[in-house]
Amino acid sequence: MTTTNLNIEINSLPMNLRQEVADFVEFLKTKNKIKSKLKSREFGAAKGKIKLSEDFDDPLEMFADYI
Repeated sequence: MTTTNLNIEINSLPMNLRQEVADFVEFLKTKNKIKSKLKSREFGAAKGKIKLSEDFDDPLEMFADYI
């Protein structure tokens, strides 16, 4: 469908449906922006934001019988 045909179709709709089309276009723009942001992530961007406790690798007490 060409842009001209799309304009004719939208203009033939009642005003309330035109508003729905406009809302849907805004939704699609927002959805596209969110996808663009996800693609721009870099490796290591969260470095230093996650801290593990010093005893993270120590065996758990509840598994002492199995070690």
